Amino acid sequence: MVSALNLKGVLITPIQLVDEPLQFDEAIAPGTLEFAADLRQVGPLPVKGQADLIVEHRSANTHVDDIRVRAEYHGEFEVLCARCVDPVELPLAGSFDLIFRPESADAESGERSITEDETEIGYYGESGLLLEDVVREQVLLSLPSRTLCKPDCKGLCPRCGQNLNVAKCSCDEAAADPRWNALAGLADKLVQ
Repeated sequence: MVSALNLKGVLITPIQLVDEPLQFDEAIAPGTLEFAADLRQVGPLPVKGQADLIVEHRSANTHVDDIRVRAEYHGEFEVLCARCVDPVELPLAGSFDLIFRPESADAESGERSITEDETEIGYYGESGLLLEDVVREQVLLSLPSRTLCKPDCKGLCPRCGQNLNVAKCSCDEAAADPRWNALAGLADKLVQ
């Protein structure tokens, strides 16, 4: 059982899994993983699960060591509001059941067709599979497509950048650029 995350992370290799599955119970510290410019982990990210070896026999003399990783995670994050870019608290939780194959297993030269099941397979390098890479990807995939600080967020003024939830700006009184006059009323014409 792995209990503490070391600086190098948790590397899962097929050799570790030959005799029995690898159980892990990690707490990934904030700042360990780089997610995205608008996403920040604000507390520990517990990850609990196991990795198993699945030996795929391709022929009498050929086999492939696939790694199956099943786990659950949950943590607190901050993401920037899509309109006003203020930080928004975002609890994330999820579970996954994934299969990873060695990169060299499907490294045939030329093109080949793959089955629908093969589209669900990830790949790991010669050294093994880093658990942190898997968790990072799953956290990013679990993000909502758009996050707002509140449903009626007014956003930022496109001219001066003032957060319109905090204060009104004086840009409304400024004259509009006359080059846009040709488009005035276009929206009304499109609705008809």
